[in-house]
Amino acid sequence: MVPPSLPVVVIAGRPNVGKSTLFNRLAGRRIALVAATPGVTRDSKDAEAQLRGRMVRLIDTAGLEEAAPETLAGRMRAGSTSAVSQADLVLFVLDARAGVTPADEHFGQWLRRQGKPVLLVANKVEGRAAGAAILDAYSLGLGDPVGVSAEHGEGVADLMSEIVDRLPPEPVAADDPADDDRPLKLAIVGRPNAGKSTLINRLLGAERMITGPEPGLTRDAVATILSDDQGRAVELVDTAGLRRRARVEQPLEKMSVSSAIQALKMAEVVVLTLDAAGGIHDQDLQIARLIEREGRACVLALNKWDAVADRSATRKAIIERLEDSLAQMKGIAVVTLSALTGAGIDRLLPAVRQAYEVWNKRIPTGELNRWFEHALQAHQTPLVSGRRLKLRYLTQAKARPPTFVVFGTRAEQTPEDYSRYLVNSLRDTFKLPGTPIRLQLRGTKNPFVNDT
Repeated sequence: MVPPSLPVVVIAGRPNVGKSTLFNRLAGRRIALVAATPGVTRDSKDAEAQLRGRMVRLIDTAGLEEAAPETLAGRMRAGSTSAVSQADLVLFVLDARAGVTPADEHFGQWLRRQGKPVLLVANKVEGRAAGAAILDAYSLGLGDPVGVSAEHGEGVADLMSEIVDRLPPEPVAADDPADDDRPLKLAIVGRPNAGKSTLINRLLGAERMITGPEPGLTRDAVATILSDDQGRAVELVDTAGLRRRARVEQPLEKMSVSSAIQALKMAEVVVLTLDAAGGIHDQDLQIARLIEREGRACVLALNKWDAVADRSATRKAIIERLEDSLAQMKGIAVVTLSALTGAGIDRLLPAVRQAYEVWNKRIPTGELNRWFEHALQAHQTPLVSGRRLKLRYLTQAKARPPTFVVFGTRAEQTPEDYSRYLVNSLRDTFKLPGTPIRLQLRGTKNPFVNDT
């Protein structure tokens, strides 16, 4: 999960002491959702950050609470415990305005038993009573507390220095990785309770994300690094379930949806996860349209396949409805799997890699124009205002997604159905299944117009 060259700094503490605000402040950007509601963070969230010139991996955790293992709070506690086990340094955060609570004392003792280096952080020191609370924090026996206001940035520079001083010695820097070695950015999206977090846990081989029967457990977009079977890195991003906009009412859910959409926009490949037992819904189609609009490569994961009775009919119905509603999804890679049992999971990352290659594909101009000439002969350009369009040549402007430009006299007036014919022919001829194709039409001026 974590590159060995980066020391791990875990932020822990009871709920609502400002851990996510501190995480964002140290990372230098808003990554974790922040709200006044306790328990916003449910899954551990990590990010690389530079503190006083030292690169570290920060991990934000759910609030530490005592609860039965089978409950949501218990599962959140287990995730935080797992994060602490990886730590090179734990930042134990207190709310300085509230003082040291019995819960702080309990978890302070628990942290001492973990045998990890701990740095005590008294947050929210902007109030007048905060000074007394900082002194009170010495009673925890975890060393000198560092007072900060994560919200306003006060004391954060001193905290960074304290963190760097307590980290293991920095290893000799390796050469910068080549661009080809950077992680492929993969977002897992879908409606609530489609099994996205379970799918990520199965890919990672660990209970990294909190899962359960309750819909909407994932609130923030959570990124994790893994290596595929060929040793290539993939940055997996779990996202909150996307419901219809009319049903999204609570401010926290609005932030969750916004975070999920932002993760989709930043991804290179998107896995659209469906609950296959329930078929395809209108909201699934809306998410697919968003993926196409953003020009992302896409793989369709039909999850809970073990619960499907008539598999052949279900697969056919889902694919036909998707392709009928969204022509750009024609030929999309479909992987049937069960995230719960692991059946079919080994086919997902190869399909993602293949979709990524198609999305990046470049076609030589010579091949394109040989195809273009044949396409114009097979179906003559249409008449517009009594005159036939003259389309002369095309070129590929860029990849990611494949984008082509057609030049010709009045090319911009080309009817939509003829543009669709060209796109479909491009897709079939050059094997571009399931990826968005952009076709731009640019007219060239007639040199004889207005000639006197």
